[in-house]
Amino acid sequence: MLSCGTVSSRIGYRTFIPWLPRQPRRIAPIKGRVSLGPPFSLSLCCMPADLLLARGRSHLCRGSSPCPVWAVPPRCLTMRPSSSVSAPFSLCWPLRSSDSSTNRGKTSKMSSSSSTSSSNNDGQGKPKPKSTFCKRGSLQSTTSPDLCGASGPKPVKSQRSLPGTPVSAPHNPIDLRTSMEEKYKEIAELFTRSMTESEMRTAPYEFPEDSPIEQLEERRHRLERQISQDIKLEPEILLRAKQDFMKIDSAADLEYMQEKSFDDVDDGFRENALPLEREYQRVSISGEEKCGVPYTDLVDAAKCVVKALFIREKYIKRSMQSFCKTTAHALQELGMKPLDLTDYDDIAETPVDADAPVHPPVSKTHPYDMDPKNMPADTGYGCKMAGGLVHVYSKKTNMDKSTELDLPYPDLAEYIEDMNVMMALIINGPVKSFCYRRLQYLSSKFQMHILLNEMKELAAQKKVPHRDFYNIRKVDTHIHASSCMNQKHLLRFIKRSMKKYPEEIVHIERGRGQTLKEVFESMNLTAFDLSVDTLDMHADRNTFHRFDKFNAKYNPIGESILREIFIKTDNCIEGKYFAHIVKEVMFDLEESKYQNSELRLSIYGRSRDEWEKLAQWALKHRVYSDNVRWLIQVPRLFDVYQTKKTLANFQEMLENIFMPLFEATINPRKHPELHLFLEHVVGFDSVDDESKPEHHIFNLDSPLPENWTEEDNPPYSYYLYYTYANMTVLNHLRRQRGFRMFVLRPHCGEAGPVHHLVSGFMLSENISHGLLLRKAPVLQYLYYLAQIGIAMSPLSNNSLFLSYHRNPLPEYLSRGLMISLSTDDPLQFHFTKEPLMEEYSIATQVWKLSSCDMCELARNSVLMSGFSHKAKSYWLGPNYSKEGPMSNDIRRTNVPDIRVAYRSETLSEELQLITQAVQPVELNTIDEEDSLCMGSFPGKR
Repeated sequence: MLSCGTVSSRIGYRTFIPWLPRQPRRIAPIKGRVSLGPPFSLSLCCMPADLLLARGRSHLCRGSSPCPVWAVPPRCLTMRPSSSVSAPFSLCWPLRSSDSSTNRGKTSKMSSSSSTSSSNNDGQGKPKPKSTFCKRGSLQSTTSPDLCGASGPKPVKSQRSLPGTPVSAPHNPIDLRTSMEEKYKEIAELFTRSMTESEMRTAPYEFPEDSPIEQLEERRHRLERQISQDIKLEPEILLRAKQDFMKIDSAADLEYMQEKSFDDVDDGFRENALPLEREYQRVSISGEEKCGVPYTDLVDAAKCVVKALFIREKYIKRSMQSFCKTTAHALQELGMKPLDLTDYDDIAETPVDADAPVHPPVSKTHPYDMDPKNMPADTGYGCKMAGGLVHVYSKKTNMDKSTELDLPYPDLAEYIEDMNVMMALIINGPVKSFCYRRLQYLSSKFQMHILLNEMKELAAQKKVPHRDFYNIRKVDTHIHASSCMNQKHLLRFIKRSMKKYPEEIVHIERGRGQTLKEVFESMNLTAFDLSVDTLDMHADRNTFHRFDKFNAKYNPIGESILREIFIKTDNCIEGKYFAHIVKEVMFDLEESKYQNSELRLSIYGRSRDEWEKLAQWALKHRVYSDNVRWLIQVPRLFDVYQTKKTLANFQEMLENIFMPLFEATINPRKHPELHLFLEHVVGFDSVDDESKPEHHIFNLDSPLPENWTEEDNPPYSYYLYYTYANMTVLNHLRRQRGFRMFVLRPHCGEAGPVHHLVSGFMLSENISHGLLLRKAPVLQYLYYLAQIGIAMSPLSNNSLFLSYHRNPLPEYLSRGLMISLSTDDPLQFHFTKEPLMEEYSIATQVWKLSSCDMCELARNSVLMSGFSHKAKSYWLGPNYSKEGPMSNDIRRTNVPDIRVAYRSETLSEELQLITQAVQPVELNTIDEEDSLCMGSFPGKR
């Protein structure tokens, strides 16, 4: 050991520090003494500065270096070599006296023996101040648990560390060595051998450019193997080392590791020793009042929320739609009603293996090729509509109450009562405040989760071979078939048709047929004249809040004749052109392999033969793809039909929509084409401009459908209830026959009044848009707790109702709502051949979504979609229908288990907060006249 002279010199703090991270240096003693300002004494040593920093924070705390080193405190610097060569270095600084200001600036020497005594004192003395030059690197281990481990800094007590050894005076320097220091020495040496100078940075968020995450993870595993092979330590030491290096800050995680390590310590650290979902940083709230509101307010709000969830569960269960399993189990624990999940979760076991390919096997036969003789036989049932609801009877000849089948027919009075409860709930002040606070908490919690676990999520994604955002399954859950192509695609198809079929009769004008060539000649247009600008089908600034102008954009060149010819299924050529262009879109989806769509076709309810014509169109032109499923949209246009005297009353419209479906279900052999087509139909959608004013409030005074003969359009909730009621009866009938059932997925919350979302919450499995949830915190919180799917289309909203930067999609995502991205109308809003990828691309750029966010949205789209259970098992994994992280297969979804575990645990915590505040006795005695009811509901227009 060098013997160095002690000097006092005026060296500025900023002058002394900068050379430390650079090349190794030796300081020669400076002869002479200068007294300029506050002096400090330092003992010069031969320890290279770069080695000091390279060994990191663990060396400073554990004392693994045999050489004397120094530390630089903020005020007075006292650096002294250890008196013994074999002893570790000492990190010292002067302490202020608590009772006298005269001790400032004074320093005291500490001998090696006193340092050793203090080190065994369990960290007694004052807490360690933060070092001014000890920065954490990207792979730097945390400090010793005795200093700042999982339990936090330990308080210092003025006691004797060893018998006969006095405790140092308060103004003496404190030895920061711990009782574990000697045992940690060998581990620290192993760690430092693997760390290079390039790995140490000045901030924890600076990662070396030449060391990507894969290399860092590989180095971590190599260190674990090296530790297990080279060192045989006690279990506690081994655990502490791994806790330091793996940055496991949770006491629960450490306790879990201890239980595991006592059995397996001789085997060393094994890869994936912990379940992956446990290896992330959790944020939780402790204390008696976790929600930040008085207990009485919590109980009142919780009873309202639970009441609303029970209402939704009742209607979803009755209609055979899917209800969130986690929420169902939470409600079941209240003991109110025994929940039979098989009523609406009738998923048969699938033979899909965990290592099966991501693509389902392709059928060798076309699904439309089926002999009617092989179809199910006629049941002999009869059906008729009464009061807007189809009733099924066991005999066609005698349709009365005695022969009516025992099916769950919805009750209108019960629905009106439940709707009144929901309407009162969303305007309840305390409930609104509670739900708003919970939503804000969920947003903040997600931001904290991202800060703590974003790098771990990215590392998990990078470990997955081959899988990335481009080759995971994505479903466009909201797209209309009449606008599923982009402008350039439609333009090329029109030009190609003009050259290929110029003499084909495509339109009847005043009893005379017109060829395609004549139609364009009447417009003074040729194929050369056409362009995207000529078509003028793209939404622009003039369509904002002008739904009428937007509907006009469906007409190419502003001509409704061309709309009828090219994008209609029922026309003079039986939808030939429309079938061809839809098949081209399907071919593009099949080429992309990983993109799917749920195209919406229209049934208007003007005549009984609409269903037969639509099914014939699909089967005749073979419009089918494994990447596509159908939804049936019903435009809310009764007022238009009533004005034109097309329909006598609203019940006639309902009969035209639902009676053909009941007939095809009862006797498939009589309607073979419709039967085959319905096997690929997912459900129903209700579409139109929601911003239209409604002049009627749906209540018990509202006329029944057979009595609705007014020219005013029925309200949104009126349409939705009767669609839901008939679909419910139809689902039970189809389930008895083993046929595919339907779901309700309407346009909801795009514009108009908020109470549209109340109907959607009660009756729908999923909705589209949901923009108005941003104005209704109670409904938004309920949509979150029930995990109701929301298909959002930011580009569509940007042109019609809400500017892109105001879209609530990122807010919904952070709070955990079940949302997905969809295109709505690529013909009006998109420019590229892959509109769904365009939607994802723009959202990612504008809102800075991470790869994990994008993959989560894609996974949500598959879960929300109406594709079969078998297809989802291939796309998401055979356990996708289970709860929690076990439902995720990162090899197929590219969504880290950390993200799935966070979503599942957060939802469970919220449900637990609500359900624990509600006792079964209290829930039964909810006073309808208190906070859950608005009193008499207005029934006049």
